[in-house]
Amino acid sequence: MPHHASFFSYLLALFPALGENVKNLGRLGQTAGGQAVWPGSLEPIAASLFVILLITGLALLTRAQITNYDVAVIPDDKFTLRAFMEGFVGIFYGMMKDMMGPARAKRYFPIVGTSAFFIFFSNILGLIPGLRPPTSTWNITAACSIIVFFAFNYYGIKENGLGYFKHLAGPVWWLAPLIFFIEVLSLCIRPVTLSIRLMLNMAVDHLLASIVTGMVMLFVPIPILMLSTLVCVVQVVVFCLLSSIYITLATEHEDHGDAGAHAHSHAKADAHSETAHA
Repeated sequence: MPHHASFFSYLLALFPALGENVKNLGRLGQTAGGQAVWPGSLEPIAASLFVILLITGLALLTRAQITNYDVAVIPDDKFTLRAFMEGFVGIFYGMMKDMMGPARAKRYFPIVGTSAFFIFFSNILGLIPGLRPPTSTWNITAACSIIVFFAFNYYGIKENGLGYFKHLAGPVWWLAPLIFFIEVLSLCIRPVTLSIRLMLNMAVDHLLASIVTGMVMLFVPIPILMLSTLVCVVQVVVFCLLSSIYITLATEHEDHGDAGAHAHSHAKADAHSETAHA
């Protein structure tokens, strides 16, 4: 995505020493054969930190509204911050519960729920004039995908022990080396597809919205902004859906019988389908 100035550019310009350190890091990277680093490279990081602080603030405000549990059990009769947060959490928790059951959904919801909040608010940030979504940068989306990659492999090993690697080898012993290689390659491709899909969709969406808004400032960009909002929400759902499928596949026990095998094959088919068409 082409680099352009944003409010974070002016914010970072207030710290000239920081920009000088970035330039020195860029020279070091070029000396080592890497790409050049310039002060604008810090914009996605600054935007990500802003999103983290925003989510933390909203979470604290929501928590303050539900300290009285006797009153909190009654839902708000209008759209409030608490109603939004409860609905947002409920959607993704319900998705995980339908996929892996309530016990595992509750256990693994923190990683998926945190990803949902971070990616959603990062995507929405791009709809504000003068800002760009950090998720339009591969560094940020790759970091999210790598965290999910290590998480579902850790969960799989924790749940199944060495049986996790045995499952990667398949049921036929004489095909085990080939199947194991293919499965490991598939595992390594998953964070790449997760990150690139999210980055490209958000970069193109933000670029299109910026061009249309720059050409016509009033009224005409409204349909584009509505479409951009839909893209932001869909990308959050796709990322979290695939992450939930990967966790489900990794933590599926071999002794679940026919029902477990059916759920495992169904989730794996969904994963391949989403990877191909999302």
